[in-house]
This record gives sequence, structure tokens and C-alpha cells, in this order.
Amino acid sequence: MSTRRNALHALSALTLLAASVLGSPAAQAQTREVVIGYQDMVLPWRYAQETQEVEKRTGYKVSYRKLGSGAEVARALASGAIQIGEAGSSPFAAAISQGVDIQVFWILDNIHEAEALVARKGSGVQSVADLKGKKIGVPFVSTTHFHTLVALQDAGVNPKDVKILNLRPPEILAAWERGDIDATFVWDPVLAKVKQSGQQIISSGQIADKTGKATFDALAVSKAFAKDHDGFLTQFVQVLADADRAYTSQKASWTAESPQVKAVAKWSGAEAASVPASLALYAFVPPAEQAGKAWLGGGKDSGVARSLAATAAFLKEQGTIQTVLPDYSVGLNPTWVQRAK
Repeated sequence: MSTRRNALHALSALTLLAASVLGSPAAQAQTREVVIGYQDMVLPWRYAQETQEVEKRTGYKVSYRKLGSGAEVARALASGAIQIGEAGSSPFAAAISQGVDIQVFWILDNIHEAEALVARKGSGVQSVADLKGKKIGVPFVSTTHFHTLVALQDAGVNPKDVKILNLRPPEILAAWERGDIDATFVWDPVLAKVKQSGQQIISSGQIADKTGKATFDALAVSKAFAKDHDGFLTQFVQVLADADRAYTSQKASWTAESPQVKAVAKWSGAEAASVPASLALYAFVPPAEQAGKAWLGGGKDSGVARSLAATAAFLKEQGTIQTVLPDYSVGLNPTWVQRAK
């Protein structure tokens, strides 16, 4: 697994690569190339990555860069190392609050039960309140970091009384296997692995139901790229919509031996046998719903804008960010989901 120092070096290398390949914003406008940053999330559109469906439909040269956390994705978008990136609602709330010039344009999933707090058996952790004095590994500024803090607050536990370690998913798994942490709040494929020797305490869906603070994963694009590549984004979103529909309409055919699941496993690092169950934990939102007020439509009062504002307010309260914007619709663009079928 990469160390944090290596991750920083890699990110610097990505920045240099993007600069050399894509050049200035003017050059980007004239080229049909894009760098997409992705994480180890278990998602239907991984099959489109494997089959190069984006390239086939758009005619663009697409380079994929795997990054270790939502915070890294936000930094890569800010630096220009990538033009499109996937991350959770928490890192995007932080990025938009800090002035990163991006727009969320596609909801990858409503997280629901796909992220959970798991405690090691024998750790003495049977509830969120039991985390006091324990070590928990989470990726900072991620959706699970946000929900860890929400859960602690709801349970009346001061986060300062918990040793919260900033670890990316691969580092969480390594720390878990060494016995260095008592608990983790994470997503698949690591979630499925820690569940084998741990006990689930609470899920993101349960926290959302109890507190009203829901989380989701999304794709965001740099405004500079979006300005000059409207046609690409129209076709890209249709690929995403088709990929989700192919899964939701034929879930039974997505077995461990299917090419779709094998592709998801390859790109996410998950075990093929665990992918169908992992996918079933998420809710995938059709474009017509994404375009509505519950998600990306509706400006300041849209569901995503309100969720980002609530997340940012909580992150500020915890000292993670310094500023909360009056309107988070500045970081949204429903244009392409409105066109998708």
C-alpha cells in the first residue's frame, strides 16, 4: 500500500502529467481528452470503464486515475490534475466551501447501508458510546468521517475523547489486520472484509434516518472543462445513466461470474464474490429524479445544495473547514441530467 508521502508525490506527478498532456485551458478546449479521477467505490459504471464505453460514444481519449480519498480527488480537481472526479458529499462540501471551482453534475449513489461503523470483536465496542477512549480509522473529510462525527455527537460523545485516525481505505484494512484500530467507518470493498472479523454497530442509512443528515457519492467537473466540453458531458452522463439502468433492470444477471461484476471487482479492488451484495446496499438514482428538486434541480433549495450546506455547517463546527457558503447551488449543475434519458 502507498504511504501518505508517496500519495503526495503521486498527486504531484499527476499534476505534472495533466499539465504536459492537456496544457493551458485554451489547449484543453481544442483537444478531445479528459482525465477522470475515481476511487475504489463499487459502482455499475465500472463496467463502462472496462468496455471503454465513454471513449466509444464521445470519441475522447479518456485517462483514468485512481485516487485514495475524496480529499485527494478534490485536490486533484483544484490543481487541474483531473477534470472530472468522484467523491462523497462531505469532501465536495469541503471543496466548494474552500472555493474549488467545481460543479457536482451526477449523483453516483445514495449511500444508504453501503457505509457502516464496524468494531473489532473483543474491542469492547458494542455501541457508538463505547468508542470513548478507542481508536477508529476513517478517511478524513470523507462521508464516513462526517457520519462518525454526527454519530458521536448524537451519542453524546466528545470527538476529542476518541482517537480518530486519518487513514485511507487500504490503510484502514492494513491497520485492522495488524490490530492497530478498534473500529472503522468505511465502505466496500474494505467494509466487506472488516465485517468478516468485526461487528457492525451502525450504518449511514441508520444515522441519516435518525439525524436527517444523509450522505451520497457524486461526480464533479471543473468549471473550466465544463465550459468547453458540453457535448462530452452530455454523452458521458448518458453512459452513466445507461450503466445504472443496466444494473437496476437486471440485477439477477450481475453474478460473481458475469463480465459486469468482474469489471467492478477489477476497477474497485473488491472480490467478485462480494460485489453483488455490495451493489445491493446502494440506491442508484435515475436521471429524471436527479434533475428534480430532491437532488440537483431547484437551485439553493435543491436536496443536494441543502445537504452540502448542512454538511459544511457541521464540518465548520468540528473545525474541519473555516467557511460555510450562503448558497451551495454555485457548486451544482443539473444541465446534463436534464438531457439524459
